[in-house]
Amino acid sequence: MEPYQLTATQVLSKFKDGSLTIEDYARSLLLRIEKRDAAVQAWAYLNPEYVIRQAKQLDAVPLEKRGPLHGVAVAVKDVIYTKDMPTQHNSSIYEGDEPKLDAAAIITLRHAGALLLGKTTTTEFASTTAGPKTRNPHDAGRTPGGSSSGSAAAVGDFQVPIGLGTQTGGSTIRPGSFNGVYSFKPTWNSISREGLKIYSLILDTIGFFARSVEDLQLLSDVFALEDDLSPKDDFSIKGARFALLKTVVWPQAGPGTAAALEAGAKLLRDQGAEVDEIELPPEFDNIPEWHRIVLHSDGRPTFLPEYRIAKEKLSPFLADHVENSCKIPRAAQLEAFDGIAALRPKIDEIACRYAAILTPSVVDEAPVGTESTGSPAFNSMWTALHTPVVNIPGFSGDNGLPIGLSLVAPRYHDRQLLVVSKAVGKAFEAGGGWKRQVYS
Repeated sequence: MEPYQLTATQVLSKFKDGSLTIEDYARSLLLRIEKRDAAVQAWAYLNPEYVIRQAKQLDAVPLEKRGPLHGVAVAVKDVIYTKDMPTQHNSSIYEGDEPKLDAAAIITLRHAGALLLGKTTTTEFASTTAGPKTRNPHDAGRTPGGSSSGSAAAVGDFQVPIGLGTQTGGSTIRPGSFNGVYSFKPTWNSISREGLKIYSLILDTIGFFARSVEDLQLLSDVFALEDDLSPKDDFSIKGARFALLKTVVWPQAGPGTAAALEAGAKLLRDQGAEVDEIELPPEFDNIPEWHRIVLHSDGRPTFLPEYRIAKEKLSPFLADHVENSCKIPRAAQLEAFDGIAALRPKIDEIACRYAAILTPSVVDEAPVGTESTGSPAFNSMWTALHTPVVNIPGFSGDNGLPIGLSLVAPRYHDRQLLVVSKAVGKAFEAGGGWKRQVYS
């Protein structure tokens, strides 16, 4: 196995036993990127000299003074401020802009010893579904999803083991599915969003991409994610109880997702789990529309500065937010805010009855073309409800491209959800039929 193929937990063990230097690891990643960048185009900014300089500095730190991510490469979505790299939001308004400060998440990563590899592509301000230049590593004619396009594609293509993303609708879970990797949207506001270009304060969540659940658990340690009760490390699928939930948007599901959900439930049952198909109370049917109202309403103040200084450089979609082209009255905005808030404890109570809720991550495999990043229909509910979600890879669609399934837990049950996800991930990887590949 080449160094660039290692997960974060694997490479950390090699740093500790002295069998690999951080500089050699960084050079392996850079060679991988050089070889694959024309096909995938995941990076908005990458400076190899800066990467090697960081790696040499990290190699010089004694083992006893190293942090939990020391030397591990991380890709950063280009809506998160980094003081030594541009943060451009895929907007000509901020072309070449270099903030003078790090976002809180970046400060945390640096303190843990992470090797910040570069900035990855995003849709404009992580908002629209219009795709950036990035291609799906499994099929260059298809989208990698969005808005965290570059982070997901880079992790899926073995260009980096860890990617930082954000989610306002489906921007972490959907690209995780399309690229065949694990992706994790923690409980809302459990990771500081200071230094992130905000779209919606009550929706935006920082999330992660990785090729193993162990790496997601490592990141959860770094960001101090904690449940009230310690998770049960000896979780077994046998005897566990899962809910299978199609949600109100199920009519949008394609054949690949329908087959994956059926196969996922069967794999759990074959390992001795009880899988109950459930339906949510009718009031949950309002969430897709309420999410849309919140998104458009929160976008009005968010993008007012850009609208005032450079309206001609702002996409019509975002200009419409500021102008309230949808004519959303304040009464509807309040109804959406309060309606969603009232349902959050209700979904917690339902989810607490199960090890996890099994539900679709995507409409189907990644659609053809890069003009759109695909539909977040199956994600927006969980974003609005603030619940933690993990995309579990393992299945494929009619064209052989990856399709994942989501596991959902109550709010602030993130660590327990990751323990469950580790066991379910092994079952899906063994029996789901889709295998991760290294493309040359």
